[in-house]
Amino acid sequence: MKKTLLLLVALVLSGAAMSQTALGVRLGGGSAFNGEISGQFGMGSANRIEADLGFSSGQNWSYIGLTGVYQWRWDIANMWGWYVGPGVNIGFASSKDAGAGLGLAVCGQIGVEFTPNIPFQFTIDIRPSWHFLGRGDALGFGWGGALGVRYKF
Repeated sequence: MKKTLLLLVALVLSGAAMSQTALGVRLGGGSAFNGEISGQFGMGSANRIEADLGFSSGQNWSYIGLTGVYQWRWDIANMWGWYVGPGVNIGFASSKDAGAGLGLAVCGQIGVEFTPNIPFQFTIDIRPSWHFLGRGDALGFGWGGALGVRYKF
């Protein structure tokens, strides 16, 4: 847990010096996270990295994970854009029935964003994933959809 938080802090601090930095939340559903603390860090004119620390739980289980997605971004029209990219997720799952363990997945993300003439960004996206390491009942295909709100620096 400490290493995950230190990694997130390092990403935030290194991204603060880059253009296109945005910090906020993603709230969603599906088989993925209920909520995430989200950061986007620019890497040039149109590329960026999104790093999200997510929390999810059910009746007998809980999960915390860090997701990193490399994104390519394109303009659609004035204040509108879209993005797509590959990523990975590493996390820790705990279940009353199956115990606890490490989880690892590869994922993709595609979404649309609206950036009005205020320092906020609004997004809607989907993130399909394939979990290949973890508890037996959590392996295989998963997905999540989310609405995001971030403050742009």
